[in-house]
Amino acid sequence: MNHRLFWIAGLLMFASTQVFAHALWIETSPAGKKGQAQEVRVFWGEYADKDIAPLDKWFSDTRSYTLTLITPDRKEIPLHSAPGQDHYKAFFTPETEGVYTVVLKHTVKDLYHGSKLDYHASASVLVGNGTSAAETNPNNISIYTVTKPAYRIQEKIVLQALLNKLPAGSKEVEVVAPNGWGKKLWTDSIGNASFTPLWPGRYLIELTDTKKETGDHHGQPFQAVWRCATYCIEVK
Repeated sequence: MNHRLFWIAGLLMFASTQVFAHALWIETSPAGKKGQAQEVRVFWGEYADKDIAPLDKWFSDTRSYTLTLITPDRKEIPLHSAPGQDHYKAFFTPETEGVYTVVLKHTVKDLYHGSKLDYHASASVLVGNGTSAAETNPNNISIYTVTKPAYRIQEKIVLQALLNKLPAGSKEVEVVAPNGWGKKLWTDSIGNASFTPLWPGRYLIELTDTKKETGDHHGQPFQAVWRCATYCIEVK
């Protein structure tokens, strides 16, 4: 009997890990052109396993996220998404040079094993000869790096993690390479971490935070809040 209970508990733990491993992320070219439409794509799934969920398999109301463009002069413009094959897509057309930031936010309606899921994602686009600006992401958890058209293999990349808009010290950050290889980093006291890419392609950076907290969410009592922030980096 005890063996059976242990086996069931193991299955539940495995299931919880699988769902919490899923994330929302944004893919777009890190370089844009003034007057030319820029495509933004939103995915949900497990990046390391190349497991991109079909749109009809997205958990609960995850597809009801909000997507906002922040212009170089810090204006906030809502972006409207349309369904694609395995993602949602949106477009914006830069009118000036500088750094544009696309931010996503969504708190999922349904709880998962008593936890409230709070998704965040962002992407930065450098247009023309604009220079990189300070972080303009208003989300309460985020991770980013200096905006460049692309990084290079063997070039050190410094990440900045923020939690409640303050440097997130001593937090675990996961880096996933294009081939699925992953590495866990820890931020220092000012929220910085770094890695050196070994392969070309798109890297996914993920920062998570779990906080024990109780409350009511759409009529459902929760015991914890799980927050996740993602950011993609292009390496050539």
